[in-house]
Amino acid sequence: MSGKAVEPAPQLLGDIRQLIEGARQQASVALNACQTALYWHIGQRIHTELLAGERAAYGAQIVATVSRQLVQEYGRGFTEKNLRRMVQFAQTYPDENNVATLWRHLSWSHFRELLPLDKPLQRDFYAEMARIEGWSVRTLRERIDAMLYERTALSQQPDALIQQELATLRQTGQLQPALVLKDPYVLDFLGLQDRYLEKDLEDAILRELEGFLLELGAGFSFVARQKRIQLDQDDFYIDLLFYNRRLKRLVAIDLKLGDFKAEYKGQMELYLRWLAKHEQEPGEAPPLGIILCSGNKKREQIELLELDASGIHVAEYLTALPSKEVLQAKLNQAVAVSRARLDNRSGDEA
Repeated sequence: MSGKAVEPAPQLLGDIRQLIEGARQQASVALNACQTALYWHIGQRIHTELLAGERAAYGAQIVATVSRQLVQEYGRGFTEKNLRRMVQFAQTYPDENNVATLWRHLSWSHFRELLPLDKPLQRDFYAEMARIEGWSVRTLRERIDAMLYERTALSQQPDALIQQELATLRQTGQLQPALVLKDPYVLDFLGLQDRYLEKDLEDAILRELEGFLLELGAGFSFVARQKRIQLDQDDFYIDLLFYNRRLKRLVAIDLKLGDFKAEYKGQMELYLRWLAKHEQEPGEAPPLGIILCSGNKKREQIELLELDASGIHVAEYLTALPSKEVLQAKLNQAVAVSRARLDNRSGDEA
């Protein structure tokens, strides 16, 4: 019998490596979940103790005393600052069953990014999207900094409807258009100057397609540029055509310079009906249209034209990134106007 070592089959080694890596991944996920659950329970227990105290000074003293003892026994992870964050965690997510669903998917580092958000609906949106889309902590931070929630169509709806959409997302994991469509779209990465043509915009998007897909949002993939449609011996062209796997539908994008015009509706409706007839596959939802304008959306015209009912979303695009304060003010104004119109419409119907 030869003493020469027998080389294992490559397939055998590959299978074993897969088993090891899979077990390590499962162990890491389980460890993260256990750690986050521990922090919630610690926060909840301290919060209960603080509620029993009658003075604020008592609470501060309790946290400081507990922290000194825990740091001595278990290390720097239990500083007074960290304990207070755990208390905030338990206060922000008082229902253990609800938060347990999140901590099976999100790490403690994710929650540290979510806790400073003071609007519950905003925080719930980011938490659910991070869970469903599998966002890293870095991606979550970038989405928050880019004010993703504030730019979604969802944020301009009444609170009750937002809660309903988020509840559906939590239960089904299925994204609806209001969670994906934005306004405005920030296209500063295209590097366009003050003067440009629609073709320049289209060319820039295709050069920076990866960045444009990221700005469009979850699930988009590129299908075609200048998609040709022939009707009655006339040619029509869709500027950009995408498919969204999460929405399970085609998305046609029309690029416009200047303000929105009412005539754009008929053009996009033609595109969508043609796509529904000739390109939509069985099991897919009807195509959506996005009209991107560099100027004013003309909200009153959009409302009268009932574009939402036609599956058409109108949005502005910005070729230069404004300051966060300017963008926040613009978004706050858009939300206020949108909700005022909804209130007026409800009053008229009543």
